[in-house]
Formats: sequence, C-alpha cells, structure tokens
Amino acid sequence: MSDVIINKKDNVAVTLHGKGDIPAGHKFALKEIAKGEYVIKYGEIIGRATQDIACGEWVHTHNVKSHLDENVAYRYEFNAQNAVKDKATFLGYKREYGRAGIRNEIYIIPTVGCVNNVCMRLAKDAQKLVEGSIDGIFALTHQFGCSQLGEDNENIKKLLCAIALNPNASFVLFVGLGCENNGLDGIKEYLAPYKRDNIAYYNCQDVEDEHAYGMEILQSFAQKAKAFKREEVDFSELCIGLKCGGSDGYSGLTANPLVGKISDKVVGFGGSAILTEVPEMFGAEQLLMNKCKNQDVFERYKKMIEDFKAYYTTQGFPVYENPSPGNKKGGITTLEEKSLGCIEKAGSTEIVDVLSYGEQVKEKGVSALNAPGNDLIAATALAASGCQLVLFTTGRGTPFSTFVPTMKIGSNDRISAYKNNWIDFNAFGMDENGLFDLIVKTVNGEYACKSEDIREIAFYKTGVTL
Repeated sequence: MSDVIINKKDNVAVTLHGKGDIPAGHKFALKEIAKGEYVIKYGEIIGRATQDIACGEWVHTHNVKSHLDENVAYRYEFNAQNAVKDKATFLGYKREYGRAGIRNEIYIIPTVGCVNNVCMRLAKDAQKLVEGSIDGIFALTHQFGCSQLGEDNENIKKLLCAIALNPNASFVLFVGLGCENNGLDGIKEYLAPYKRDNIAYYNCQDVEDEHAYGMEILQSFAQKAKAFKREEVDFSELCIGLKCGGSDGYSGLTANPLVGKISDKVVGFGGSAILTEVPEMFGAEQLLMNKCKNQDVFERYKKMIEDFKAYYTTQGFPVYENPSPGNKKGGITTLEEKSLGCIEKAGSTEIVDVLSYGEQVKEKGVSALNAPGNDLIAATALAASGCQLVLFTTGRGTPFSTFVPTMKIGSNDRISAYKNNWIDFNAFGMDENGLFDLIVKTVNGEYACKSEDIREIAFYKTGVTL
C-alpha cells in the first residue's frame, strides 16, 4: 500500500512512500479542488484551498490555509462508545495511601530554583544508595518558586505537590531555601489533607550542612525503599498519559490511532487515561465535546477550550499559531489537520472528567487535562495528575522524558530505525498486541523506556515574574 484514504468523505489522500515531487507523509488531491473549497481529511474540514488544486496535485501550505473560526458556537451531541470490559493485572508497588506505582523511586524536589545545585549533588551522591528494588533517586529541578505572582505562584506549588503524590514515588524529599515565595509552609499545608508519611522537608538556610542533612534523610528513605517488592495489582490502578510531539503526516494514521486502541483497552480493564494539549484540540474540539459523558462534563470541557482561546487572543495571538515548522515539513498543513490526528490518541470511549492544571485524576476512564501542547510542560502535567506512564507518539523524534517513564512510539519506519536509541516502539505496522505487550513489560518493571535515565519537569507559566 502506497496511498491512504482515511475516510470516504475525504478529497485528499496521504502518500506513504512519496509520489513524484510529493514527499512521503504528505497529501495529494483525489479530485479537482476549486479555490475557496474545503479540503477534507479524516472526514472533517482541515482548511480551504487558496488556489485551484488539480487532481493528483500536492496539497500543503502553499495552497491551503486554516478554516478555524475563533468564535464558533459549541453544541453537545453525545457520540462515544462503551469500553469493552475485561480484567487484567500487573506487577506494581502497592501504596498504603492508594493506587500502585510501576516504579520504586525517590524524588528530590526543590521548592525554588535557587537550591537546584543542592538537589543535584544530593541525587548524585545518593546513587550509591540505589540497591534492592529501588529503581532510582532523581532530582527534579526547575527554575521557578520565587518571584512568581498570583496564579503562577499557586500553580508552581500545586505542580510540585502533585508530583510528590505520583504513586511511582516511594519517598519524596522537598528541599527549600527558606526565603522563597513557594515556601515549605505552603507545601505542607497543601499536602496535609493527603496524610502522607513518605515525605520529608527542610530548608537549606535552617541547617548548618544542607548536604549532610539531606543525605541522612535519603539514607533513611533508601533503607526502607529497598525492601519494597512488586505485587499483583488490578489494571484499574494504572493511569496512562496520552501525548504527541514532533508529529508528522503519519502520526494521525499510525501512532495516534494505535495509542487510541491502547487507551480503549486500558479503560476496558477499569484503568484511566488522560488527554491534554488543549491548543492541539482546536479544530477537533467539537468531536471531543460529543464524547463527554454528560452535560456537566461538556460544560466544563467547553469552558476549558474557551478559556484557552481567550488566553491566546487577549495576548494578541491567533489560536491557529500552529503547526510547528517540523510538523509542516512532515506533512501537516493546518492546525485542524494536526488536531484531528492528535485526538485519535483518546480512542473511542467517553470523556468522564475535566481536570485543572495540577489536579489529581479521580475518575476511571478518559479525562481531559488543562495544559498546553509544549512537550515537556504537557508531559509533566500528565504525570503530575497521576499518570505512572506517558505514551508519547512522534514522527520527528525526541530524546526527552518527564519524571515518569515516557515511552516513545514512532509513527514511521524511518524515525523508528534512524533514532532507535530514542524510539521504544514502531507503530507503522499498527501492531496493537505488540505495543500492549511492551506496555505490560514496562509497568511490570521488565522493560525500561529508552529515555528513562533522563528525568525532567517543566512548569506552565502564564504571568509576570518579578
């Protein structure tokens, strides 16, 4: 097969291996498309022709523009499938406070970027403590925590506390400076309702030797953590994050639909999945709204979309300031096209909840999370909401990982082979069983994602820094 027609309504097809001057992964016209006429892919409008396009002609940014309407009125017409219910288990670390981790790790979290170097030294010296079942000790550094105002000041606290609540963390050490806005008192107050006894805190200004003090805490943590063992737990305790980055013309054909099938499967086992990247829902948001399980979820989802659009427009930017140069080179022409491919990751089941930034997942099924499309910010937000594993589809490739295992799923043969040191799974063959087997091995601790030795976090900052 060299060409793909996704939907019988489409007036374009995708060439998988290239066709004359048309690059692989790009579109060509199935019939004559007049100037001003809609271009249809996935059975939906992805833009308008800016000039007459002949049958067989390359269809891309030179002859198509976005058709997004920033003032569109939304409606609710429920259209989703029920998950196929089944039972399954995996081997995880049971937590006294609920849910199970797929890793046995210790996090060192700075409250403010001023103590990043302290945390990095602690993590470096603590590697000698990694033994038994401990999977790693990681410093999750960032540059914020002071000089942020209002919502940003609250959100950095929410994010760091949410990270500490991830079930992959057996123990967490918060390291503060002592004079920052995001102080330990606020952290402790936020976490108090969760009643966790696996978290410790100290300010570097309050102790004479901050390194020795921190190492003593980490030694105590490691002594306890190395004794933890994997146990059989129900698949309903698993929550996966759904993310794409460096998308190309293949992403909406292979990797994203394949991850959608995995999402349906996890939900069918009673588990959870979270979809984010709100700006990359623009142009496909109505389809997701129709999957909301009831009017309340629809209204909250609609508000999330409208608020994000206002965030763009009040700062003078159009909502369609997307796709990226790499997306376009890979064959994606408009934001609508990118979004329609992006939402394939959510599968076919209903959306059960809408989460604010830093909020913990509460419902079994697919939730929508308020966060931007930026790869590291969005992936961090997914893991902070409780995902133990992020499934990250890509057509261009990327080496990053957030603070939980981040599985890279390549959309095409070329990137999967060329960047084999980055890519965990090649989705081009649409091997659902193969991908699910790899996910099971990953959550059981039998497979480590290729970027798993890297742990990064990023904060979604929207306001003023002093």
